[in-house]
Amino acid sequence: MTTINPADIHFGLDTFGDVHNNDPIQSLKDVVEQAKLADEVGIYAFNLGEHHRDDFAISSPHTVLANIAAVTTQIKLGTAVVVLSSDDPVRVYEQFSTIHALSDGRAELTVGRGSFIESFPLFGYDLSDYEPLFEEKLEMLVNLWKNRPFDWNGKLTQSLTHQHLFPPMDAETLPIFVAVGGSPQSVVRAARHDVGLRLAIIGGQPERFAPFADLYRNAQEQFGHTTPRSIGFHSPGLVADTDEEAIEAFKAEHMAHNARVGAERGWPAMTEARFASELTNGALFVGSVETVSQKLAKAIKVLGADTFDLKIGTGSHSAQMKSIELYGTQVVPRVRELLAEN
Repeated sequence: MTTINPADIHFGLDTFGDVHNNDPIQSLKDVVEQAKLADEVGIYAFNLGEHHRDDFAISSPHTVLANIAAVTTQIKLGTAVVVLSSDDPVRVYEQFSTIHALSDGRAELTVGRGSFIESFPLFGYDLSDYEPLFEEKLEMLVNLWKNRPFDWNGKLTQSLTHQHLFPPMDAETLPIFVAVGGSPQSVVRAARHDVGLRLAIIGGQPERFAPFADLYRNAQEQFGHTTPRSIGFHSPGLVADTDEEAIEAFKAEHMAHNARVGAERGWPAMTEARFASELTNGALFVGSVETVSQKLAKAIKVLGADTFDLKIGTGSHSAQMKSIELYGTQVVPRVRELLAEN
């Protein structure tokens, strides 16, 4: 396990733009307000996830990030994630190199296969190509990021010869991360391509992901990559003045969402006992400043992570705004303090 200087750990926010009151337009505007507040309270990054379904408002992360870039000054502008399998790596490059230029170098990019599959039929892709699409497009993206001009012989993608991309960008100034849900093969793939790792820890104890972090570090060495890359993780949560207040604001909506998705996928319903377990030892970072800080410091330490992104979106807009303020002004410094003590 790698020891990270507490001062060097990054704390961000992820959101999918959860739709509230059946109003996706207002939900998008709420996301921009949340990003502005996150910038004001010193949070490192604000990352938007791509979805194409009625419970999440963000279908075009780069468009929303361009809006956020115009109303913020310091915060990094990232994704959580771009569904690369159903996108075009060239377009992704152009979109994020443009945001990077307009924001004075604040763009970051996390790509993944996505936890939902709606984008495949929407954009004309065959689900039987689920794995090879991501593998080829990730390899294409990494190569075009690093090489200019760019040559590529595609099978499921286009072929390009001596291609320049615009606006041009130095690859080292805009990092790429790959999001992984728990597959060892995906962890090794991220290491092979020499890009950062983002673990999606949305259920169970964070400690169970420690072997994936170790696998990534070992694979980096085996592939001969000498520059350490970032290891981060993302988990849902909400911070309030008290544990009771946080749970009240978070629980009903979280349980309802879990029931909807579970019905689609054949998962068992979230029980009271399981919810309580996730609060105490699992992936939910819900509670007071001290409760969330203690739990987060423990998870960061056991994973050896240098980045944590709190997934927001559950709870009213006012509850999320309060959570962002507490996270930036109290949780982050408290976690650094706890890590420095150990």
